[in-house]
Amino acid sequence: MSEQRITDLSEPRLVSNWSAATGSWLPAVILLLATIAVWEAAVRIFSISAFVVPAPSEIAQSLVAQWGTLMQATLVTAGEILFGFLVSVVVGIAIALVIVRFDWLGRALYPLVVLFQNVPKVALAPIFILWFGYGLAPKIGLILVIAFFPVTLSMLAGMQSVDRSLLSLMNSVGASPTQILFRIRVPHSLPNLMAGTKIAATLSVIGAIVGEFAGASDGLGYVIQFASTQLDTALVFAALLLVSVLGIAFYYAAEILERIVVPWAPKFSQA
Repeated sequence: MSEQRITDLSEPRLVSNWSAATGSWLPAVILLLATIAVWEAAVRIFSISAFVVPAPSEIAQSLVAQWGTLMQATLVTAGEILFGFLVSVVVGIAIALVIVRFDWLGRALYPLVVLFQNVPKVALAPIFILWFGYGLAPKIGLILVIAFFPVTLSMLAGMQSVDRSLLSLMNSVGASPTQILFRIRVPHSLPNLMAGTKIAATLSVIGAIVGEFAGASDGLGYVIQFASTQLDTALVFAALLLVSVLGIAFYYAAEILERIVVPWAPKFSQA
């Protein structure tokens, strides 16, 4: 009898969780399908050339026809994104720690970081190609200069928003600046840091594609450029679709990591 009662109590909870899960992504799926339907109908009705705007069905055909090439390019770009993202997070955290720990160095370094962030990153791509060649290094460098800033800024915001009374308490018991940094400031900054990594994840995708535009022999950016020279607009859209999928995948991977590392952090709610 008790087992039956537990089962009866758990079933409404499972139904409620399933309803909440489907309610969160179902509107997006409906909007996506409606957009595809309108797009396909508009191309057919107005006889728009595939050279200008291909129909979704033509993009799907190109995706299937070039599946092997596109998957190889996707793996190359995904590797660049992952490596560049990890380097960006490490460098961004290191810069934030240095700025907070060493006050005099932080006052000198922070304005330079902000100034460097205002440099057009696209203009750096050919310079990195000149310095590092056509291999992996220029892509990683470009991802780094694009994606490290939100990590640094988010972590700084978290570390500098610690309650002053808590800092005074730590000082009163003789804690060193390094102890305060790693025992108080860093744990307090984790929700902000994880939010910054989600931004960095999406920017890393942009950095990888820009780097491949500047000079590459493989990757989705290379496929887009090559398809453009061949006037194969459907293949361009197919590659862009895969770029978008990569961006979504890396963003939600960062969000899953956030839920693991800082489960107490507030989450976006549509309610």
